[in-house]
Amino acid sequence: MNVDQNKDIEQLIDNTERIGTIGSPSSTSELSIDILGTAVSKKLVGELACFRFSQDEKSHIALGQITEVQLKNIWLEDPTMRSLARQRGNVNPISGQQDTHLGEMTVSAVFSKDGYKFEPSMLGTVPATGTPIHLATDQVMNTLLAQHKDEIWYLGHVYGSKPKLPMWFKHFGSGPRGAGEAYHIGIFGKNGSGKSTLAAMMLVAYARHPEMAIFIIDPQGQFSKHAKGQTNTEGFQLGLNTLLRNFNKKVIIKSVKELILDRWDLFCEILIESRFFELLSISEGDYRRIAAERITDELKKKNIKLKDLYQPSSFDSAWKVLGDPNVQMQIYKTKESRERFQTLYKESDKNEFYNKYWKPVTELFNKDRENTMAIKDLIKLAFSVDGGFPATNNCRPVVIIDLYLSKEEANVSGLYWNDTIQALVIKRLLDEIIYSAERAYHNNKLLNTLVVFDEAQKFAPREGFNWASNKVIEKLERVRQQLLDAIRTTRKYGLGWMFISQTLSSLHKDIISQIRIFFFGFGLALGTEFMSLKEIAGGESNALKLYQSFRDPHCAFEVSSKQYSFMTVGPVSPLSFSGTPLFFTAFNKPEEFISENGLNRQFDRDKNASNELFLDFNVN
Repeated sequence: MNVDQNKDIEQLIDNTERIGTIGSPSSTSELSIDILGTAVSKKLVGELACFRFSQDEKSHIALGQITEVQLKNIWLEDPTMRSLARQRGNVNPISGQQDTHLGEMTVSAVFSKDGYKFEPSMLGTVPATGTPIHLATDQVMNTLLAQHKDEIWYLGHVYGSKPKLPMWFKHFGSGPRGAGEAYHIGIFGKNGSGKSTLAAMMLVAYARHPEMAIFIIDPQGQFSKHAKGQTNTEGFQLGLNTLLRNFNKKVIIKSVKELILDRWDLFCEILIESRFFELLSISEGDYRRIAAERITDELKKKNIKLKDLYQPSSFDSAWKVLGDPNVQMQIYKTKESRERFQTLYKESDKNEFYNKYWKPVTELFNKDRENTMAIKDLIKLAFSVDGGFPATNNCRPVVIIDLYLSKEEANVSGLYWNDTIQALVIKRLLDEIIYSAERAYHNNKLLNTLVVFDEAQKFAPREGFNWASNKVIEKLERVRQQLLDAIRTTRKYGLGWMFISQTLSSLHKDIISQIRIFFFGFGLALGTEFMSLKEIAGGESNALKLYQSFRDPHCAFEVSSKQYSFMTVGPVSPLSFSGTPLFFTAFNKPEEFISENGLNRQFDRDKNASNELFLDFNVN
């Protein structure tokens, strides 16, 4: 910070609008404000305010949000006057003239002046009554945070106000712009509350760091559509692909059709779930598992590779296993059951079984499919476990795994896919992520990677899987246990998780307890959701009242006037080091997000550049 900036901070604050003074009673946790008559008609709730005070013989500046405004008129609280007011409507000259407006302010950040710079401090005393309270401005915050300007990022404006809320998104390593450790993030809110858009803006913020990788598990395909520019025309057209290119980030999107499964145990599980055994009257449970394991063992003995399972010769080997009397005796204990199976086996159309029930399963393991990549290779590429950066310019990639495949797409592509298979693949991804993290840690490396997991409430519910069939529950339970293990253990490996969920109360409590930074959008103000929110917010009643004032974005008259408001808790802003919640309204126009974060020049440069392919769907 230069001398002129330091010299002008007091003048800057004095030149901002004064809205009140510190009143009584006040404490270090919450200040009472006597609101000036010139400010009573202003919208003050949510406004970011500041004041100057002296502490330990040093000049300090405190900032916080006004969480509540109360009207008091002690004369009208008298029963006689209240009776007159009820009869006449107002009592002159008491009504309106004797009103006093009192505000409540929660201090979120305190800065002490140390020479020509500002250092974080704390509110260790209560300033004198009469201390002026001013509205904070962008200029004031820019001056206070001048030495950190390269780290500041903006996702929106202070809730209900004009100033932008400064935030910072540091990578998980050490050194410049590093947090020195990984942390977990949670984004919560009803469908349509702006979660995905907020997450996309945060991804752009993290993508600034070339040393940081981003890995996205996308069960519904939202992020992959966003990265491909396939979002709704009325939605938030962020241009995620262009922004990431400007940061030299390579984006690798792999759909189910381009994903190679690479484990024998996965093949065994998927074969059990398919209709292959059902049509041969092999009952569910141990019978099918015995049959699948014998087929798997026999194929391994013949040195048949996973990538070759789709070939007719591999099917012939598997079909012969089922025709082996010794195998039939292991599957069926009674002679009658074996004879019934032998009849079905001999009468079955072998070609039909291959085309309809074997090939769709084994195609998931086929490396000859176009533009495919194995799960292990994708994670190795993202995490760089073996050292070095996998992309050009020492910039690690963004990898998106699109796990959504409709029945129509599955039929067209010739792949066997359903919710059960999706759960099995997610479990495989989690296994490889945790293994890679442990391996890197033992080699004295930190992954410095953010893993984004969308629809978290679906895969890690608190009370179990009431929505799922018995056939799916076992597979989903494995996913849940692996997620819980990951969030407990991977932070020390430099691996952080971002969970995006429509609910708060139904997400597993172990995940909630490990999250360091929270974002709460609209839709959590009722019932068990609000009780869970209250626990996290620390029971601050005024902060919760402010959250309850959020408007439903879909109540807006026009798309352009939608407001996506959020409450955030945790170290995501230089104004939140006291741990109090902060409130902001996210940008609802991508142009504003781009402009306020200084990305205009990168866009202009991109327009003049040649049209080069950026989204790398074909990495091999």
